[in-house]
Amino acid sequence: MAKAYIYAEVEVTDPAGFESYRDGVPATVEAFGGRYLVRGGDPEVLEGDRGSTRAVILEFESRARALEWYNSADYSGLKAIRQRTAKTTAFVLSGND
Repeated sequence: MAKAYIYAEVEVTDPAGFESYRDGVPATVEAFGGRYLVRGGDPEVLEGDRGSTRAVILEFESRARALEWYNSADYSGLKAIRQRTAKTTAFVLSGND
């Protein structure tokens, strides 16, 4: 079974409001067997015209497990906070195992 990754670019628009998201989300990731590979990441644009934002890469044992976390009741309240306090582009990606 191939591992799966959630990749997100996050531009925080309300730093104070975003704090509760940042503090609360790790426990939900861990509860679904996920782990952070990158959190913040100090991004440097090498190509393209996108601005520098926070980058996050999460690893899960499978695509199903990653989506289970993303759509879970555990994460839904935190997701709503992130959606209010940041602009995000997120993807789920299958690994090359």
